Amino acid sequence: MKIINTKNSTFKNDFEEILGRGKVDIKGVSGIVQKIIDEVIDNGDDAICSHIEKFDKWLPKNSNDMFINPEDMKKAYENLDSELKSSLHTAYDRIEKYHQKQLPKSWLDFEENGTILGQKVTPVDRAGLYIPGGKAAYPSSLLMNAIPALVAGVKEIVVCTPTPNNEPNELLLAACHLCGVKTVIKVGGASAIAMMAYGTKSVKKVDVITGPGNIFVATAKKLVFGEVNIDMIAGPSEIGILADESAKANYLAIDLLSQAEHDEMASSIMITTCEKLAKETSDEVENYLTKLSRNEIARKSIDERGCIIITQNMDEAIDLMNEIAPEHLEVMTINPFELLPKIKHAGAIFLGENTPEPIGDYMAGPNHTLPTGGTAKFYSPLNVENFMKKSSIISFSKKAIIDLGNDCALLADTEGLTAHAESVRVRLR
Repeated sequence: MKIINTKNSTFKNDFEEILGRGKVDIKGVSGIVQKIIDEVIDNGDDAICSHIEKFDKWLPKNSNDMFINPEDMKKAYENLDSELKSSLHTAYDRIEKYHQKQLPKSWLDFEENGTILGQKVTPVDRAGLYIPGGKAAYPSSLLMNAIPALVAGVKEIVVCTPTPNNEPNELLLAACHLCGVKTVIKVGGASAIAMMAYGTKSVKKVDVITGPGNIFVATAKKLVFGEVNIDMIAGPSEIGILADESAKANYLAIDLLSQAEHDEMASSIMITTCEKLAKETSDEVENYLTKLSRNEIARKSIDERGCIIITQNMDEAIDLMNEIAPEHLEVMTINPFELLPKIKHAGAIFLGENTPEPIGDYMAGPNHTLPTGGTAKFYSPLNVENFMKKSSIISFSKKAIIDLGNDCALLADTEGLTAHAESVRVRLR
């Protein structure tokens, strides 16, 4: 694993390369994705069936054939191994409990002159969830997207997931049943995003689309934003680790690889103040690599997008990590909570040696749909508010309009909006 030092003359260039890790060639695929979207807009279900045949290698008999029967979801759930079913329920309960705490509140504020100001919070009517699928599908993605929507109070949830060769993932179906999802459509990629965003004869358009996906999915979400809301434009998975001399090299190595095994584009970056630990961790990465089931993917990721940075002190390490703004950040130091106030940018922060990133993927409770590629500087994790919107509440009494009306009309006059001004002054006469 590549090791660099902030004292090196080439460090600035090396670090710039790290900062550019999240750049994806959206421009390069925009034309392809827009064509897919236009076909769905123009031809609806017929286009979807054609895309399924092209990309997933099977042709639906009709539009109904694209949908998964809720009874099949129920059967998949009932056929789960009891231990796996218990784990799924434990994850569900923890995720739900965490997201319940996120619920925003409606409120009213009463002023002495009779003015009433406030905020009304309501869920969207329909949410579309994109869940990467096929034989490598994971129920955790469904739980992390469906549960906050359910907690928000969304009444209709539509799930789109690709099913290569028309072979749905049974574990995903079981998770859909657990979450009470009734509408699951066997379509993926940009086609699924277009179907949810614009609607077809068989599927009513949604209000918000959430969920991870490849570059075609990310590009489609960007292109339909405005027609619907979206959660974020997510790229390849990544982990950042802050470590001092107290950290265990074998923990660090396997945690770095936990992201590298996702795909070749995943980034694994560790920053440490200890040169000895850097070398030991690099050696441990090599030891573990040969034992991984996805070792070829992890190897390419580590070789091309993995890095250990040695800094002069922990403050320098934190400053660099804040610039990186990783999706996942582990703090493996003697007193991790002491560093927490200095950490400004990260999707999720894992504190202490007993808190590996995978515990957040499945069981901790906070959402694992997180901003990547440095977008943690301005994006938040997927949360309940992604499925809600706020309305302002305003009510003025006669006294209130008299108190503030002239100031309001004057500002309207200044902007040349005479109807605005008169709308207020007519109430003052």
